[in-house]
Amino acid sequence: MAGFRAAVVTFPGSNCDRDMAVALEKVSGTAPIRVWHGDADLPDRLDFIALPGGFSYGDYLRSGAMAANSPVMRSVKAAAERGVPVLGVCNGFQVLTEAGLLPGALMRNAGQNFICRTVALGVENTQSLFTSGYENGATVHIPVAHHDGNYFADDATLDRLEGEGRVAFRYLEAVNGSQRQIAGILNEAGNVLGMMPHPERAIEQDHGGTDGRALFESAVRALAGATA
Repeated sequence: MAGFRAAVVTFPGSNCDRDMAVALEKVSGTAPIRVWHGDADLPDRLDFIALPGGFSYGDYLRSGAMAANSPVMRSVKAAAERGVPVLGVCNGFQVLTEAGLLPGALMRNAGQNFICRTVALGVENTQSLFTSGYENGATVHIPVAHHDGNYFADDATLDRLEGEGRVAFRYLEAVNGSQRQIAGILNEAGNVLGMMPHPERAIEQDHGGTDGRALFESAVRALAGATA
């Protein structure tokens, strides 16, 4: 997409920022701007912001808690409030909950073990700019790699997420103890998505599958339509 301006934010301890940047470039044709967590301001006229996976600040306090207070996050919050799409994957999902951009929290996996494998997900919402490229109810296979991916929220919040169609992806197998098998959720406006599985690791067949590619294609296509 000509003129597509995405940014990938790197925190100390991020380890999937290059994977995210490669995925965005392969799908959009334009290399994203790399942003350091200590930058107070984001580049102008961004179309898309990605918070990648990893272990920001070593996860020393809580996963994502320190990163949520990085200088750049004030600008990320402001951009999200303006409607700029924000994707948080794995540690990025944790950052989004800690920053208050998404409800709930990510806790230690139920089995107390790091999980690194490909899992089956059900696509629960195909109406968002991130998921419109999937068929409703489709099963996709995307890798996970996390130690603190157990999604928790109170019953009222869970009911609201379900009732408003904000559960984007759901595990189809027991993975980490997440309530209601939730793997990814959207904010009320639908422009912020947090998910534990790594779609950026599933965009090429040589890497084991392409089920994550439609997420990036959906966003690029939606944004191209919005600016046409």
